[in-house]
Amino acid sequence: MKAPKIQHIALIGNFLPRKCGIATYTTDTHAALKARFPELRVDVYAMDDHPGRYAYPDVVTGSIPQQERPAYIETARRIEASGAQALWVQHEYGIYGGPAGEHLIALLDRLSIPVIATLHTVLEKPNPDERRVMEALLRRASRVIVMAEKGREILKRVHGADDKKIAMIPHGVPDRPFADPEDFKPRFGWQGREVILTFGLLAPSKGIETMIEAMPAIAEARPDSLYVILGATHPNLVAHEGEAYRDRLKALAGELGVAEHVAFVDGFVEQDQLLDYLQAADVYATPYPNPAQITSGTLSYAVAVGKPVVSTPYIHATEILGQEHGVLVPFNDSAAFAREIGRLLADKDARLALAHRAYARGRTMLWPRLAETAMDTLASIIAARPRRFARASQELAPLKPDLAAVERMSDATGMLQHSIFSVPDRRHGYCIDDNARALILMSKIDGIDETLRDKWTSVYAAFVQYAWNPDLRRFRNFMNFDRTWCEDVGSEDSNGRALWALGVTARDAKALKHRDWASALFDATASIALELGSPRARAFAMLGAAAMLDAHPGHTLSREILMRFGEELIALLDGNRRPEWSWFEIVLAYDNARLPEALLRAGMALGRSAFTSVGLETLEWIVGQQTSPEGRFRAVGTESFGREYAAPLQFDQQPLEAQATVEACVAAHEATGERRWVDEAMRAYRWYLGANDLELPLASAQDGGCFDGLMPHGLNRNQGAESILALQLANCAISALSNATGTVATPLRAAVA
Repeated sequence: MKAPKIQHIALIGNFLPRKCGIATYTTDTHAALKARFPELRVDVYAMDDHPGRYAYPDVVTGSIPQQERPAYIETARRIEASGAQALWVQHEYGIYGGPAGEHLIALLDRLSIPVIATLHTVLEKPNPDERRVMEALLRRASRVIVMAEKGREILKRVHGADDKKIAMIPHGVPDRPFADPEDFKPRFGWQGREVILTFGLLAPSKGIETMIEAMPAIAEARPDSLYVILGATHPNLVAHEGEAYRDRLKALAGELGVAEHVAFVDGFVEQDQLLDYLQAADVYATPYPNPAQITSGTLSYAVAVGKPVVSTPYIHATEILGQEHGVLVPFNDSAAFAREIGRLLADKDARLALAHRAYARGRTMLWPRLAETAMDTLASIIAARPRRFARASQELAPLKPDLAAVERMSDATGMLQHSIFSVPDRRHGYCIDDNARALILMSKIDGIDETLRDKWTSVYAAFVQYAWNPDLRRFRNFMNFDRTWCEDVGSEDSNGRALWALGVTARDAKALKHRDWASALFDATASIALELGSPRARAFAMLGAAAMLDAHPGHTLSREILMRFGEELIALLDGNRRPEWSWFEIVLAYDNARLPEALLRAGMALGRSAFTSVGLETLEWIVGQQTSPEGRFRAVGTESFGREYAAPLQFDQQPLEAQATVEACVAAHEATGERRWVDEAMRAYRWYLGANDLELPLASAQDGGCFDGLMPHGLNRNQGAESILALQLANCAISALSNATGTVATPLRAAVA
């Protein structure tokens, strides 16, 4: 397959002028990409540990405040909207917010584009948070890049990573001609000195003490030797203790009598100046004490300009200096550093030969090579993405209602809330929301054994009955698996749904005993509706009241609920309406179509044409908001919730929204007889079958299951009660609509995965 041309990518990491190694690396990566591929658009999103502190250059598209999770979500939206073909993440523990940087995963989970990640640290012994985040990153990324083969081995051994997803690309380095140190020493006043250099942000993790302790022996053998420690103190250390660490190092040099042989250059130098410093050195030293350090940009730069390097054998050094490209000495061994550095300073020929071998090694790591390899990796990932082929809508025939998945999620207590994939997850217990929906389903579903219907109607009814708290006159909502309640009073929405289920059961239950039970409990509890304030809770109560009025014409309380709440919904619309915004609230939320459906049901029950008219107007508006440019149903994504007067966002799309729209459109068809509402109901219904933004079916047709949502990168493959019930109630609504109109395809079991 021919790799596609890449025109636009996004890049996330720290960025200069933030002073740290990741910032330098990300900045250099951006520069290398633009130099090698001038037409490539690269959007840079810089991680920001101190918002407002850094004056980022124009190439930075946006910054992400490290600890502000909503900023990660907003950045995901920006990346999606930008048209970027892929995202390249620079990953390091500590630069992303949340435990072990988990906010980054929230961003990645909201992207539909491929992701590659360069891992700057791979831990042998991650703590639980570090393991969880790394394994989430490994699942989400199409490819991860390590800078040492040891990183690949750790990922496979510790995390079980797929070897085919791991690429080894060395740390990039700049291209400079090989030079004699004597040509650069005058720039720094180092004429006549034999210079040993260590570079990097100053911190205890760098092992500088080991080299200072080696200097007495080096200075005794080489009186002109000078150990230069180049770099500013790490900003985090400065914030904690100022320059106390640097002062301790200076004091150590004084105590050992080598103050004249140790020089501190305090500053964060730009790349060209850094390379000048490196080329002025005779030997480069990295005395790092951490064996697990998997990458070191300073080591890579030293090798790139042909420095003889003496280093401890941390992972990156072991690989880059192997095969006689450098000298390795034990950790924390000052005597070994003194011996090997003294030997190199005394033997110019050996030092020059090692320098040339290092320089040759550096030629394999130049930034243009990294840019080319990374772009080849991205191109292969993009080319491997499966192409989606839209299926004609007439091929997506409705499914028969199927109780199998509902039974799988149910036990003698009721229907469990959540699942892990298709397996019920007992940790989260039960809720009245789901059991109320399941009770409605028992009245709606056709073609099941009546003994089975009786069994499950009784189970779900018993849950609703037990949830009623007569002392506080409210339904409880959440129940633990051990049947203990989590609360004394449930949410307004859960109370509204309970009344809805009672009204529907009073009207539609197949058995008189269940209709009588529901009517009695509705009469005993429905007055709580008059105390509800949430528009959706009121809408749910209205749906129950409309059903109760059908079952018991003239039911006084039901008429009062419908009349009062219907007028209040219209008042809400009048107060919040704007040009292009025909809606009851200034935001969109969940179950949106229930609001116009409630008005439609109230209008038909009461003969109030004004209610019906407003219900149709607002349903038409929300249907428009839920239609993609391609004409598919697009459920209002959960990321849209709470955004004032803002168009809906695309993800995460939930099955509940499709069901609500189907049933609202059925109500509109009953009110008007217009064919267009049949078509709109089918448009929303076929979202379950694959007529959606990702062309992926959510319905598990073999057993009546339904996946929990449509995410940017695919399906949420859990199958919770809400999703299963949404599909099955939608199946029932479409089946009834087909029977009533004769215009919808006959329900059948479609071959949907």
